[in-house]
Amino acid sequence: MGHMRSIGRRVLADVVLGNLAGAVLTFLYFQLLDPAAHEGVGRVERDDLLFFVFASAAIVAVGFASSGGWARAVLRFSGTPPAGTDGDELRRRALLVPGFFALLSFAAWMLASLVFGVLRPLLSDSFAAGRALRQIFGILFVSGTMVTALVFFRVERLWRDELPRFFPDGVLSPIPVPRLRVRTRMLVVFLLIGLLPLAVLAVAALTRARALLSADPATAEEIIHNLILVVSLLAAAGLLLSLRLATALAASVARPLSELQAAMARVERGALDTRCAVLSNDEIGAFAEGFNRMVAGLREREVIRETFGKYISPEVRDEILAGRVPLAGALREVTVLFADLRDFTPWVESTPATEVVADLNAYFTEMDGAIRAHRGLVLQFIGDEIEAVFGAPIADPQHADSALRAALEMRRRLEAWNAARRAAGKIALRHGIGIHTGTVLAGNIGSGERLSYALVGDAVNLASRIQSLNKQLGTDVLVSGATRQRLGSGFDLSALPAVRVKGRSAEVEVYAVA
Repeated sequence: MGHMRSIGRRVLADVVLGNLAGAVLTFLYFQLLDPAAHEGVGRVERDDLLFFVFASAAIVAVGFASSGGWARAVLRFSGTPPAGTDGDELRRRALLVPGFFALLSFAAWMLASLVFGVLRPLLSDSFAAGRALRQIFGILFVSGTMVTALVFFRVERLWRDELPRFFPDGVLSPIPVPRLRVRTRMLVVFLLIGLLPLAVLAVAALTRARALLSADPATAEEIIHNLILVVSLLAAAGLLLSLRLATALAASVARPLSELQAAMARVERGALDTRCAVLSNDEIGAFAEGFNRMVAGLREREVIRETFGKYISPEVRDEILAGRVPLAGALREVTVLFADLRDFTPWVESTPATEVVADLNAYFTEMDGAIRAHRGLVLQFIGDEIEAVFGAPIADPQHADSALRAALEMRRRLEAWNAARRAAGKIALRHGIGIHTGTVLAGNIGSGERLSYALVGDAVNLASRIQSLNKQLGTDVLVSGATRQRLGSGFDLSALPAVRVKGRSAEVEVYAVA
């Protein structure tokens, strides 16, 4: 609450002080430099000064009285706006704060032009239509428009840091408010800094040129000196105001663009939790909203991608997302590995289900790590069995060597894991591994609603049958003759008698791994 009061006081102080500074400069110009404003140019009359003070105070009081309720509701609000109509109205007012105080300032200058251009001359019995029009033009369309523009940019700069609090989701576009486009801003500022100073100088020169036509030499010289002074002051003041407006316009565009650029750089580095503050409801604000929606989409896609990678291998996930896995499948030469736990049924019967699940998960974690370490892919866990492939979906010329190295690491990991189980008072587990190399159809298989990456072919069935031979032959790792032919050196293999497996008429050549 204290922060909001501080921001509210700063906004009101800037609005009041900015308008009063413009009013003082305008008053001094008409009192000291404009011979057509009144008869006593060159000095400040006491009555004129008193009238200026009381009239300015009255105009400020009227402004506060007419806008206090509207402004207090938004300037003093703390927290997050509630849902519903009240919250929408508060957010609408938050978007309108810069424009509201700019319009309020312009209305004050409109009132001031009537007070000083019409009411004051009438009260002093010196009203002249031409003089009144000049003062109204100078007060309202010169000073008023300049101060109004400066007030808008100043309040906008102060208030932009508060907008994200009213719009925590960063979505401003649904709120129905007038939108000051960037093109409109640039056009208005161009007219103010380009045409308005020229118009003022032209009017000042024309007024004094007409006065020269009927002036005596002494008066003419005084008019020329006055003209030189006025042109110099107007040129200097116009330059300063033009620079101030141009700087304010540049900051109103450059700051949100810089923040958007910085946010894009963070996303490029992988920070998908990045949000770009939406600081305006113009095109740049729309860009920021679009950027946040884009990052939210990327974040959602990354969550899906990571979740997807927990159900299938990250390698397959990446190949599928990249569109490199043909839906119809492709023939590939691969090495297939099957691993199966021994005495699984008795163990399950004698062990609580929760412990079985925990131990299975721990076992699968170790085996999956060994397979991944050698560029293998676990296709599925089937009960207590593991099916893995080497050489698909990412090609590996040494897929047979990789599969056997993975099997040896699986053996080492199982021994280490069993040592920890024995230390915890649990029984050791055994498994058998079968490896075979052959041609399979690898690709996405399933229904129109659900697909899985799978292998189809005789090589898959034969690898599973070879794994089962471990029970019959008393081994733990067996490879087929086809795999042995593709292996490099460095492996200790022992030939076993050829055996006939279920589903095949020909005998299968197998080798035990020491």
